[in-house]
Amino acid sequence: MTLEETYKVNVENENVEEEVENEEKELEEMKKKLAELEQESKKLKEMQDQVEHITTSVVVDKEEVDNRSCWIGNVDFSATPEELKEHFRACGTIVRVTILVDKWTGHPKGFAYIEFFEKEAVANALELNESMFRNRPLKVGTKRTNLPGYNRVAPRFRYRARRRFRSRRAYFHPYV
Repeated sequence: MTLEETYKVNVENENVEEEVENEEKELEEMKKKLAELEQESKKLKEMQDQVEHITTSVVVDKEEVDNRSCWIGNVDFSATPEELKEHFRACGTIVRVTILVDKWTGHPKGFAYIEFFEKEAVANALELNESMFRNRPLKVGTKRTNLPGYNRVAPRFRYRARRRFRSRRAYFHPYV
């Protein structure tokens, strides 16, 4: 081998070594990122488990939530949840404000539900019955627990439509 060839081989070996070092650095960075992502996924799983635990307790405590909620009627159609929250803020800590809307048109139905943190806040909210909100008197009542099948009406007796008296004469159309 000549001197030039050995020099080229040495330069190529140095380039290969640099590339290997760069790849090792990239590999280490990827391993660090993978470890971070695994930690984040563990945290997310823990959070999901907490949420599942909370939702199962919410399903069980639905009646208790209804006892902490009140029904608001005659709500202005352009009212926002923030405005209702501001109006009932003095009653107690508000967890949620729900303004019901028509599922087909998306227009408000004119009533809302407010869920409070404490049961005592519902009694304070009931004192705001007939209070003015956007030049309309609000109707405030306790939220009733929805019982499936409670409001169903017994099927009524169906009777067949009776035929009218038919004359024995044939019917003639007047415009034929």
